[in-house]
Amino acid sequence: MMDHLAIMKKSWGLTGKILSGEKKIESRWYMAKYAPWDRIKSGDFVYFKDSGEPVTIKAEVSDVKQFSGLTPKKVKEILQRYGKADGLGIGKLPEFLRLFKNKKYCLLIFLKNSVPVKPFKVNKKGYGIMSSWICLDKIDDIKEN
Repeated sequence: MMDHLAIMKKSWGLTGKILSGEKKIESRWYMAKYAPWDRIKSGDFVYFKDSGEPVTIKAEVSDVKQFSGLTPKKVKEILQRYGKADGLGIGKLPEFLRLFKNKKYCLLIFLKNSVPVKPFKVNKKGYGIMSSWICLDKIDDIKEN
């Protein structure tokens, strides 16, 4: 089992939807196979934080789906099928289609048992300042005291 740190775009307001249960899937859309591609599985844990904020949520992974060789048509199909559970909102699907239509890879990480955790900061040194997903043996490896 692995722990993962997912850094969310604060302006999208998705962390609250994870806790409320409205967001049951975390999606990641890429041009290349970035983490956590092939490195996340059922039973792993994902810790969530908004950019610039401490970690506040922990969720268990119940399933993972990976899509490659995407086309704009396939992106649209994924968004139509999974967008609501991804917390994107049906009315915003055209906006997300515009953002993701040229991506080549998509990860859908199905979440369960989302709970708040006592907020803590992390040190991403060595993982890249712009990393939006970090795979770890244990979250304690990057927890700041």
